[in-house]
Amino acid sequence: MKDFFKFTLATICGIVLLSVVSGILFMISIVGMIASESGSTKVEENSVFVIKLNGMVEERAQGDDPFSSFLNRNDMEYMGLDDLVASIQKAKDNDNIKGIYLEGGAAAFDSPATAQQLRDALADFKASGKWIIAFADQYLQTSYYVASVADSIFLNKTGMIDFRGLGGKNPYMTGLYEKIGVKYQATRVGKYKSAVESVTRKDMSEDDREQRTAYLQGIWQHMLKDMADSRKVKPEQLDQLASDSIIAFASTDDYMKAKLIDGVMYPDEIKKVVKGKLGVDDDDDLHQVLLGEMMNVKSKKKEKGDKVAIYYACGEIVDQLASGFSTSTNIVGSTTVEDLNKLADDDDVKAVVLRVNSPGGSAVASEQIWHAVQQLKEKKPVVVSMGGLAASGGYMISAGANYIFAEPTTITGSIGIFGLIPNLSGLMTDKLGITFDGVTTNRFGDFEQNLVMGKENSEEIRNMQNYVDRGYETFLDIVAKGRSMKRDEVHEIAQGRVWLAVDALPIHLVDQLGSLDDAVKKAAELAKTEEYYTSVYPDKRDWMDELFGDDNKGTYLDSELRAVLGDFYEPIMEMRLDQQRNCLQARFPYSVKMK
Repeated sequence: MKDFFKFTLATICGIVLLSVVSGILFMISIVGMIASESGSTKVEENSVFVIKLNGMVEERAQGDDPFSSFLNRNDMEYMGLDDLVASIQKAKDNDNIKGIYLEGGAAAFDSPATAQQLRDALADFKASGKWIIAFADQYLQTSYYVASVADSIFLNKTGMIDFRGLGGKNPYMTGLYEKIGVKYQATRVGKYKSAVESVTRKDMSEDDREQRTAYLQGIWQHMLKDMADSRKVKPEQLDQLASDSIIAFASTDDYMKAKLIDGVMYPDEIKKVVKGKLGVDDDDDLHQVLLGEMMNVKSKKKEKGDKVAIYYACGEIVDQLASGFSTSTNIVGSTTVEDLNKLADDDDVKAVVLRVNSPGGSAVASEQIWHAVQQLKEKKPVVVSMGGLAASGGYMISAGANYIFAEPTTITGSIGIFGLIPNLSGLMTDKLGITFDGVTTNRFGDFEQNLVMGKENSEEIRNMQNYVDRGYETFLDIVAKGRSMKRDEVHEIAQGRVWLAVDALPIHLVDQLGSLDDAVKKAAELAKTEEYYTSVYPDKRDWMDELFGDDNKGTYLDSELRAVLGDFYEPIMEMRLDQQRNCLQARFPYSVKMK
């Protein structure tokens, strides 16, 4: 008994001691992270800026995530285009940075325009007289497009390049729903509004095929021209290369002959190439600056003059955040309206650039944001800068601005409305034997149940269609007023049709092709201010929010589902989120992520 108490006491003391030590180490880690965030990076002389083209590149990183290793959140690294472009600009202006080393080529991009903007930033860096070298074990197609701007591209001796053109097949779930007794009922305006087709058809409509072909061809031709100019070949040669064979299965000798790369080597050999560009000996240390470090380098630009606000509106437009484990970025209607009202009342802000990268979403929330933009515009200029996607509701919130810029490969338009409601009567009644009966005081007191559970619900569907029609008419009015067009002119180019920005320009959906910087300059011009600086809104989440925020509860499960489901993750999540969305949707039908 004496030994029992002795061992028990020793165990308790050990647990307490371990907890104390762990707590001390945890606090030291937090202090270290706070110190690293507050301190600036000093760049050594003769350094190289290293950008790793792996993970997901999206419009804007959502904040610091210093605890990813503790929370099992390091399956995929997320990088913000805003951080990348700003860091490349700093590297360009820093005399101690001699060049950029692009490492790896398995990055995915949230849109073609995101890849194009990163490439443009690298081209601007290169135009300053500094060099860029790229090396990877393998290049996915869009990563190769970005890396093709480099002075030299190298590949692992057993590496591969995925170069195939754009496109692919989308899942149509109608056959599955038929098997389980579910039928989706669609109410829509616009023959091109194809968001409903994945659950109402078993194949692609000809109208959808027409619009997809048009914008994919436009993006592909833009990419071919950029790559051909950098690699000093003709676009036709690259296009033929992607048509003749499966390039991913070709040999490195074939890549060399096609001028896709400049050489093959092992990873340890590329360091000698970089050191050679820096003019240092093989035995000398290589001074590298990573993205996180470059972000902490002090900018040479001073905050002088008037403030131009850049407000990021990224993700699906929703009435409120969806519950569950999806961690996608969203534009919450009420929150965005509140933010825009604050910018309107802020006398220090002389103009606002609304950076839109959104497929749309709730038509109600979209209209509320549009109204807030109109109120803001009464007090100061509003210029829209479209990112990869500004379609449907994303276009609605843009339409009323003083001026609209778009990137050449921005996908926009999709002016249309739809409603989508599942009819579960086949599942509930025919297969499971569940029937429904009851009383109401008025004729349509149970219209929602009839829409979802009733076999005979044609009158309810007709009323729903009228509701969608009115939403479309409102959309037309918004665009006609904002773009100074007639309603009939808008209807002619609307009907849910998706446009590439280069095609949207001559039909007046956008005013000019240009970058975010171009939009800022225009905003300053409209505000009649010559000296200005920018301030970004809304604030990014800090590490405390990342650690303790309620919306992180499902992150681990979300990442696991992404890993297991792969390309099927998006359509399955769409099925789930449809139950939480507003019934009136102004939303782009599919993902434009590119690898």
